[in-house]
Amino acid sequence: MFDLATMSAGFALLLDPQVILVIVCSGLYGLFIGSMPGLTATMAVALLVPITFYMPAVPAVASIITMAAMAIFSGDIPGTLLHIPGTPSSAAYCNDSYALAKKGFAARVLGTDLALSALGGLFGSLVLLTMAPMLAEIALQFSSFEFFWLAVLGLSCAVLISTGSTVKGMISLLIGLLINCIGLDITLGFPRFTMGAVELFEGFNFIPAMIGMFGLAEIFRNVSHKQTVLEKIAMETEGVFSGIFGRIRDWWKQILRSATLGTSIGILPGAGGDIAAWICYGIAKKFSKHPEEYGYGSLESIANSSTANNAAISGAFIPAFVFGIPGDSITAIVIGVLYMKGLQPGPSMFQDSADFLFAIYMVFILANILIIPLGWLAVRLATKIMYVPSNLLHPIVIGFCIVGAFAINNINFDIVAMLGFGVVAYFMLSNGIPVAPAILGLVLGDMLENTFMQSMMKSGWDLTSFFERPISATLGVLTILLWLSPLIVRAVRRAREQRA
Repeated sequence: MFDLATMSAGFALLLDPQVILVIVCSGLYGLFIGSMPGLTATMAVALLVPITFYMPAVPAVASIITMAAMAIFSGDIPGTLLHIPGTPSSAAYCNDSYALAKKGFAARVLGTDLALSALGGLFGSLVLLTMAPMLAEIALQFSSFEFFWLAVLGLSCAVLISTGSTVKGMISLLIGLLINCIGLDITLGFPRFTMGAVELFEGFNFIPAMIGMFGLAEIFRNVSHKQTVLEKIAMETEGVFSGIFGRIRDWWKQILRSATLGTSIGILPGAGGDIAAWICYGIAKKFSKHPEEYGYGSLESIANSSTANNAAISGAFIPAFVFGIPGDSITAIVIGVLYMKGLQPGPSMFQDSADFLFAIYMVFILANILIIPLGWLAVRLATKIMYVPSNLLHPIVIGFCIVGAFAINNINFDIVAMLGFGVVAYFMLSNGIPVAPAILGLVLGDMLENTFMQSMMKSGWDLTSFFERPISATLGVLTILLWLSPLIVRAVRRAREQRA
């Protein structure tokens, strides 16, 4: 832990007027970027890097941390109002947010998002402050075997969280995994399903796919049914935070579980808030008293997932600071910024730059506290979008979709891909096939294939090696039990009926 002199020096670094100004400006920038479909937090961080060249170390890193926290929350705003996730982390509960907004509870949804995002971020920040070295050592024990089971667990949750039948959820997942197979084979470098198109060698980026399948597909549905967003969404008169304390009191055990899981998943290198949100959504549904509401408008699911994805942000910094290993793409950029400022991420930083590290830990806490006032302002401004005439709103939304898809790689192919995914999703939804599992298949497909092939080559193609390591075996058993849970529940019910 930090001594009194270190904490005093850290607070002096944090309370510099320049640092406070940078934190506020970065927060506003993050809120804007997150609310724009397709403009991810990683992209926003990358755009910030040239500006950090002219800053000292504390404000440079503080700007990235604040921006990321705000962007992850504000990604929920277009997901709620327009059914277009602003960031990949928002995709897990986008259906619930939009369904509740159509019933007139948009402010309640965004208020819950806002409050629980702040709570999840504060929880992760406290874990980062108190338990960073110990948790990072656990994360380092994860190899390709553990990451394989983590990917399988996430994909299994995709089927559990899907609305409608499990079979259709599985079909959607397989569609996503099939699309993810397009590109160069990671082992042999052989092109798969590319049909000679150079643009397909790297496969499809999941950001244009997500924008098309959630955003364009919804617009296609509105136009085909001659409906408008305005007719389907009405703003309730109550305040954004009305009833939030009661909901937190009722769900405190679930919120604590999701915050813990979100932080733990964030610690794992390469996992991040996207996977945390999906897994916590699936687990929350499994233990919920009202699982039938999930996917059709569950405020409980939103609370769990929004807590998890913000907690994961802080968790991802634990291996970055302790061992110099990035937990996600954002922390990878932060490590580069630290090197640029002459700081060496790793155990030595706790001794050589303890005051800097304490100041950064305090930035996490301050940024998550600032989510409340700045996020409230963003929600009040964003809800005005519902008063825009639909004949103007649809072209504006399509314009943002095009910009978001193009901005990933700056190529026209991604715009065409987004349109194609929108058409595919429209026909999937018309036939009752959910979209969310397909998106997760695209997100986790690479991780699944890479870790499986790495594990197989390391073990000489011995499948039992997935159960030889303690953590890997535990995750494997949990995943298999999850697969068998419907059969187990059915068997228990039959046994009880026979006894009765």
